[in-house]
Amino acid sequence: MEQETNRQKKVATLIQHDLAEIIQKELRSTGQSGVIVSVTKVRITSDFSLAKAYLSIFPNDKVEKVMEDIQRRRTQLKNKVAQRAKHQLRKFPELLLYLDDSLEYIDKIDEAIKKKEDPIKQPDLLDKRKKI
Repeated sequence: MEQETNRQKKVATLIQHDLAEIIQKELRSTGQSGVIVSVTKVRITSDFSLAKAYLSIFPNDKVEKVMEDIQRRRTQLKNKVAQRAKHQLRKFPELLLYLDDSLEYIDKIDEAIKKKEDPIKQPDLLDKRKKI
């Protein structure tokens, strides 16, 4: 993977900030209270044609519904972010939205470590966990 340029980083940060603000406003306007959506990362391709935004949604039981709703509004979200960024960018990149499930992954690891069967403390348990 090639190194991001300063321009890519600046545009990514701009999109990340604006997208997060717009999504929160959209959630409030649709009456979805008690849901937190954060834009954890935005990656821009070197030709600035594509922006990949990673979203973290809390609580976990509402992830699917909220992500579907956000995906349905992807074009509207892109247009709103593009409107805000029109003075910084001539052409706004295509916006792709992905679920960032790294927090859920960390929770699962934490939960596994807290169980009685700890393979770190009891290495003989590792045989039980091998894939066949």
